[in-house]
Amino acid sequence: MGNKNKTISFRVNEEAFDALSEIAEERNISLSAVFRDYVDSLVTHDGKVRVVPEDSTRARDGDDDDFPPTVEVSKSFVREHERLELEAEHLREQLDEQKAYIDHLRSQTDGEDEIGDVVKLEELDDDDEPYQLG
Repeated sequence: MGNKNKTISFRVNEEAFDALSEIAEERNISLSAVFRDYVDSLVTHDGKVRVVPEDSTRARDGDDDDFPPTVEVSKSFVREHERLELEAEHLREQLDEQKAYIDHLRSQTDGEDEIGDVVKLEELDDDDEPYQLG
């Protein structure tokens, strides 16, 4: 149906973990957001992402602008965004469960075409004799 988030896990040494934690802290985002950003840029650029020192990009461009460009976002905004993503995922799962339940109920009612004593009102009007149950 929709896009489901998948979990990737791997191991890094303690030194790399500490460096990544510092990057996340400097950017004021979660450690998982650092990885999501990296994965998003890999996917966007078809796996052709190269890490270059900031000094070499400034010297080449000749601009005094910061590289990479940054935007300040409050931590509460990031947390609220993550909370809403989780809530949306939960609601999608509930919707899938409800659709599955509806399909289950439909499959049950499809098999019950012959119910037994069903009296249609149109048939009662056509008969001169009274209809008796039982």
